[in-house]
Amino acid sequence: MPIQRRLPKRGFKNPFRKVYNIINVADLDRFESDVPIDSDILQASGLAKKQADGIKLLGNGEISKPLVVKVHKISQTARDKIEAAGGRVEIV
Repeated sequence: MPIQRRLPKRGFKNPFRKVYNIINVADLDRFESDVPIDSDILQASGLAKKQADGIKLLGNGEISKPLVVKVHKISQTARDKIEAAGGRVEIV
């Protein structure tokens, strides 16, 4: 049996991979309007639980208040929903 068939096969683990905390727009409805929401506030509230490279905001759910959100990444639907409610988004 050749050595390349005898050795165990292992996958590739990217050392430069970035891991983001995923938060939905519906989770932001608990915060007060016009208060800047950043990663420190999200970690204090328990929405961003694990240590990660940043926070990504997804557009699942609805929002009814104008919010100022400071995140590392955001989907286009989440950006549209926040801006439609009168808020704004800042990329950190």
